[in-house]
Formats: sequence, structure tokens, C-alpha cells
Amino acid sequence: MKIKEIYAFLNELSPFELQEKWDNSGLLVGNMNDDVQRVYISLDLDEELLEEVKPNSLIITHHPLIFSSLKQVNYDSYATKLLKVLIQKEIALICMHTNFDVTHLNRYVAQEVLGLDVIEHEGYICYANVNQSFQTFHAHISSALNLEYTKVVQCSDEVKKVALITGAGMSMIAEVQADCFLTGDIKYHDAMEAKSRGISLIDIGHYESEKYFAPLLLGLCEEYLKKNKLQAIITASKNPFMFHL
Repeated sequence: MKIKEIYAFLNELSPFELQEKWDNSGLLVGNMNDDVQRVYISLDLDEELLEEVKPNSLIITHHPLIFSSLKQVNYDSYATKLLKVLIQKEIALICMHTNFDVTHLNRYVAQEVLGLDVIEHEGYICYANVNQSFQTFHAHISSALNLEYTKVVQCSDEVKKVALITGAGMSMIAEVQADCFLTGDIKYHDAMEAKSRGISLIDIGHYESEKYFAPLLLGLCEEYLKKNKLQAIITASKNPFMFHL
């Protein structure tokens, strides 16, 4: 099956035009007329994964391998090392990043993983009514995501309305209309900003909140892939961080 046919299906599922201006979703490696027999789905690419991928395959990831223009390809960086392997093995790469956040991932994590009753979904931001104590709500989030530890900013004893963005969403805090915000990669100055706005924070991790990408996308594509006799393989990319108490 040609990549352009798979790309068209993915574009209908989650239009690539919805991606942010700074993003780089779409076909990053390969040609639309290339034929593929296998599809691998993963949150990220790493060297261990590429060792397993057979030639003439397509990989679909959430995070783009390339974000900005490459001025050198000398195989000493994360992106260029993996590009070398992709090209040598004739493996194509499609990335579905912020477009998939908007159409599927944020709502899925809010509803299906955290069990929140989503009342609004404005672009990236999912909103839900909670009406629980902060401690009870924090314990529920930590348990549902199996977080080894959490960073929090507590501005009140109660959580009435929560906002959620998977991955790193602190750049959008000015748009958050809730008393608690769930997102990942929260930094020191982010915490100070949230505290000044009176918005409690729970850091749900980048990897931990987005690791559902692969099974979610497979579930959405499984019937299409089977109908077209394409083998689909989920690959469990690993969190690059290790946590020590």
C-alpha cells in the first residue's frame, strides 16, 4: 500500500492543518509513492526501536523527529543519528503531534484515563467539573497515571473546575479558565506564574500523559489497516527519565 493512501486516511482522522505553526507534523521521511507492508506506531523514536523495525516499513510517531531546519547531517545528534538509520533501511516516518492533541489525545486522557466528565473542549484545553478537595483529586490523578511522584502548586483547598493539556501546556496558562490545571513539564517560573493567577497545578508528566498515543491511534486505525492487509505493531517507547527517591 502506498504511503499517500495511509496519509490521506490519517489526514481525515486528524487533519494535519490543525497543527501549530511551530510544529512539524506530517510526512518527515519517505515519499508519498513509497509502498509499505508494515506500520509501527510509537510515541517517540529511539535507536532500540529502529533496530527492530523491518525495511520498507512506515513508522507513525506522536513527537516529530525534526522540529527545526537541519543545517548539518553529521550523525552526532539525536535526530541525525536516527535519520541515517531511517534512510538506510528505507523506513518512512509520519508524525502526528499537535493536530492529534487537538482532535483526540487530550480528550481521551481526560475522559478514558482520568475518568473526568469533560464539559468543554476548546482547542487543546479540556475542561471538567470536579468539586473535590485538592488532596483527594491529587491522589486520584496520581493513581490513575501511576505517577512515581508529582509536583504541585496548591492555591486552594478545593478543586471545582479543572483544565487539562497533555504533554507541555504551560505556555497556554493565560487561556486557562479553571482553578486547577493538569499538564506536564512544569518549571519553577511556571509555578510562580500559576500561583499569581490563583491556579493550582498538578504536573502529570510529559511521557506519562502522552504514552497513550500509540494504543489510541491503533484503535482508531485498526479496522482500516486490517481491511488493507497491513500489519500494525505498537512499540512501547521508553521514558528517557529515571526517578530516584
